[in-house]
Amino acid sequence: MASLSLAPVSIFKAGADEEKAETARLSSFVGAIAVGDLVKSTLGPKGMDKILLSGGRDCSVTVTNDGATILKAIGVDNPAARILVELSRVQDDEVGDGTTSVTVLTAELLREAELLISRKLHPQTIISGWRKATQAARDALKKAAVDNGADEVKFYQDLMNIARTTLSSKLLTHHKNHFARLAVEAVVRLKGSGNLEAVHVIKKLGGSLIDSYLDEGFLLDKKIGVNQPKRIENAKILIANTSMDTDKIKIFGSRVRVDSTAKVAEVEQAEKEKMKEKVDQILKHGINCFINRQLIYNYPEQLFGAAGVMAIEHADFSGIERLALVTGGEIASTFDHPELVKLGYCKVIEEVMIGEDKLLHFSGVELGEACTIVLRGATQQILDEAERSLHDALCVLAQTVKETRTVYGGGCSEMLMAQAVFELAVRTPGKEAVAMESFAKALIMVSYTTGLNFLFNLIMPYFSVLSSPTPTL
Repeated sequence: MASLSLAPVSIFKAGADEEKAETARLSSFVGAIAVGDLVKSTLGPKGMDKILLSGGRDCSVTVTNDGATILKAIGVDNPAARILVELSRVQDDEVGDGTTSVTVLTAELLREAELLISRKLHPQTIISGWRKATQAARDALKKAAVDNGADEVKFYQDLMNIARTTLSSKLLTHHKNHFARLAVEAVVRLKGSGNLEAVHVIKKLGGSLIDSYLDEGFLLDKKIGVNQPKRIENAKILIANTSMDTDKIKIFGSRVRVDSTAKVAEVEQAEKEKMKEKVDQILKHGINCFINRQLIYNYPEQLFGAAGVMAIEHADFSGIERLALVTGGEIASTFDHPELVKLGYCKVIEEVMIGEDKLLHFSGVELGEACTIVLRGATQQILDEAERSLHDALCVLAQTVKETRTVYGGGCSEMLMAQAVFELAVRTPGKEAVAMESFAKALIMVSYTTGLNFLFNLIMPYFSVLSSPTPTL
């Protein structure tokens, strides 16, 4: 009879770590709370920036107070902390702003949960109380909301106030009126669609932030080819993603042996003829502007110039995707059937100067609400942070156009919800009331953190006066 082994059997891979019971629970609490404390100082209009240094070869520097940007840049191993990082990312994708607030609120909820568990409350009891508290907070928020969607003047003012509030905690706070107007005008042009792909943001070094402006049309950061028209009216645009190079012989999977350089020239000439046929196929579409995502080498560029067609090369993929959207065209890769290709249209294409750079300006595009916001700034770090700040404002405004109800900010809504939850806790018997009170305390801590960052330098003199032997106010 075989003997049974009582030695523990490991079901994990070699090197795997296992945490159980209180150790695992404490590790989750500590990790998540540490992430919340990390971004807490960036919350609110007086939140501080953080300097992030990447660990790659370029060692790039990022200066920001955006919660999602900070959390994406740091390496996190704790599972609970990773959930908070993912939470801020989802908030950034869905809403655009409030990434720091949701992280701080979640961390404070977990801080309260740690205290409740230390008092022997069961996790299911805490969750049940929090769900009821969430519903009470949501009802209080809906009751306090104001809807000015039917009044165009008041709603425009709401949009301006929301944009100013969003930009108050960003780098653009000193020019928030200017950038709030840019953001609101861009979103109002969308006519309720909320399609931010029609709003293009370009960053150009030089000048100051106040020099930034909104351009009605589309700007592409590319140059026109040599000996080609610099201005086109009533443009018919073919947007493509195809190979347009002939400098190298492309014969793959085979070997060509020749006995003279003349034979090499014949092969190259065959390649040129092949490229000429491709250019002729493109010209059969009846276009006067060709925009390609890939490079356009010298020979096809000469052919386009001889035909009087403006050729633009190496447009980045996001650029041609947005260009196809605003001009009403489609990206093509084959040209055998011109009748199946959808061309883009605009009234005028011309070169414009921004600072020291030349850009292409598309005016009178098919998508009338399309526009471009040109950001100016002294350094690349300022431009990057300005773009992040403006992106947050644009996302929040696009959401507001869809959901026109508004509530007060500055910690008012959090305190209002906390008051509603406290009143519910008073009427609720049992241990769930304790969980509800902890939920309300976490909401208050968000307002407290905002006030602490904002009022620190203002309240310290009063503490000094009150601690003096003969205080006078």
